[in-house]
Amino acid sequence: MGRILLIAAAVIVGFFLLGSVIGLIFGALKWVLIIGAIALIVSVVLKLTRSSRSSHYS
Repeated sequence: MGRILLIAAAVIVGFFLLGSVIGLIFGALKWVLIIGAIALIVSVVLKLTRSSRSSHYS
């Protein structure tokens, strides 16, 4: 009986740890996607401003 309770407690603790790790991974992935989207928007805006600026001078 004690061994079964120990295994059940280990499984429950394992699920808690797995949930924390998965939450950490998805949180990091969310921030990577947000930073990537901001970098993409800045890159597109800079490309558009450079092309419009160069067409004015030529």
